[in-house]
Amino acid sequence: MNPKVIQHPAFTVIGIAGRTSNEKEMSGEPAVIGPFWRRFMSESLLAQIPNRADQSIVAVYTDYASDKDGEYAFVLGARVMSDATVPAGMVVKKIPAGRYALFTSEKGPGVKVVPELWMNIYQTPRAAMGGERAYDADFEIYDQRAANPENLVMDAYIGIK
Repeated sequence: MNPKVIQHPAFTVIGIAGRTSNEKEMSGEPAVIGPFWRRFMSESLLAQIPNRADQSIVAVYTDYASDKDGEYAFVLGARVMSDATVPAGMVVKKIPAGRYALFTSEKGPGVKVVPELWMNIYQTPRAAMGGERAYDADFEIYDQRAANPENLVMDAYIGIK
């Protein structure tokens, strides 16, 4: 599956944030991503984010220490039109405009199709991706196609140079 290369405008996200690595997420060390998703859904955090641009959930991977093997910041939240009001315990993250390789998952259970999509991303040659990964900001969009976590489709935007 070759991605579509697009120019994406800058945007701002408000959400909960933590630091992790792919090794931590896969090794049994205390993970961040799964627990953040559970908290985000169980505490209805999307509804607490003011000035949302839409109803989509955005997962951001940014502030990379190096590359896919280093630590990175993970932010789970929503795109906003204004960051004037930030709920307690949440952060603001600005995502830069730039070139992104757009990957779309297969349809199915999120716990299956999202990791499969990321494995595909890791295996995609630089030429097919449209350039070398920038490791500045990558993000996932969970829109109306992801309303049912047991049968969803989501998009991953991978920053490229």
